[in-house]
Amino acid sequence: MIITMQRGAARSQIDHVIDRIRELGYEPHPIFGVERTVIAAVGDERGKHQLEALESAPGVERVTPILQPFKLVGNEVKPEKTVVQVGGVKFGGDQFGVMAGPCSVETREQILETARAVKRAGAQVLRGGAFKPRTSPYSFQGLAEEGLKLLAEARAETGLPVVTEVMNPRDIELVVNYADCLQIGARNMQNFPLLKEVGQTRKPILLKRGMMATMEELLMSAEYIASEGNKEIILCERGIRTFEKYTRNTFDVSAIPVLQSYTHLPVIADPSHGVGIRRFVPAMAKAAVASGADGLMIEVHPNPENAYSDGAQSLLPDQFEKMMRELEGYVKLEGKHL
Repeated sequence: MIITMQRGAARSQIDHVIDRIRELGYEPHPIFGVERTVIAAVGDERGKHQLEALESAPGVERVTPILQPFKLVGNEVKPEKTVVQVGGVKFGGDQFGVMAGPCSVETREQILETARAVKRAGAQVLRGGAFKPRTSPYSFQGLAEEGLKLLAEARAETGLPVVTEVMNPRDIELVVNYADCLQIGARNMQNFPLLKEVGQTRKPILLKRGMMATMEELLMSAEYIASEGNKEIILCERGIRTFEKYTRNTFDVSAIPVLQSYTHLPVIADPSHGVGIRRFVPAMAKAAVASGADGLMIEVHPNPENAYSDGAQSLLPDQFEKMMRELEGYVKLEGKHL
């Protein structure tokens, strides 16, 4: 249910409604707007008739059912866009954020060289995996804490905030100590214990769409995080698995405007995983901008031929720099700036 308070409702009236929601066994999520306050009451819908009675409480304008299954991340409760900051970089406003870096942190020289290159080209956030989910248990799994330390060193030198993946609830405390943003990868999009644990942190969360997940399933995964108190969530479209063989995944560009129409959360795109082929990444990045994305995540590697993972889809630094120059016009047409 959405309880909309009257314009100018007193704080005592708002607190009374919040207390009453708790008494009825629901969790209140107040959103304090400039003109009025809206309170989402989330819980077992079987008792919603009790909430409807709050319409008679002092200061309440109306009580409205939430139609979508995602209560907190949907724009029924919060129609205005949420802006999520990752180390000062804003996603969801008029700034177009670009995260760039290698799939995996491999060596000190590799991550520092890449960080310098993407910073020079205009990226605002450094991406890099210290923990890597791989299809084969014999593939490179990441450098773990050593990789996190290298990312922190690259941040100290370049000033770029860091986004990196967390795969295991046991590792959250460790990763939080190093990262500015926690990534939940496609394979963990429905790892609900992990989602609930990162929901209890106060770090921004980058949530990638699962390779066989619907848009509603992605939003419900975001709801798991938000229901634990963390609403600093960035959604990422990274391609879905289809019967197509010419690309690694099928980059679902249509998901970007559709998600934007249902959620107040920022939506970015990862065309590197979306197509999985280096030469097609710039074109898909431009398509993502035109479809209304709030940012991009791009894989960049100084020597893709010898990359430990995802070399085929990683741009060389000069290719990334060229793409960033070309993107400027597209971003400006969408009313944003890099």
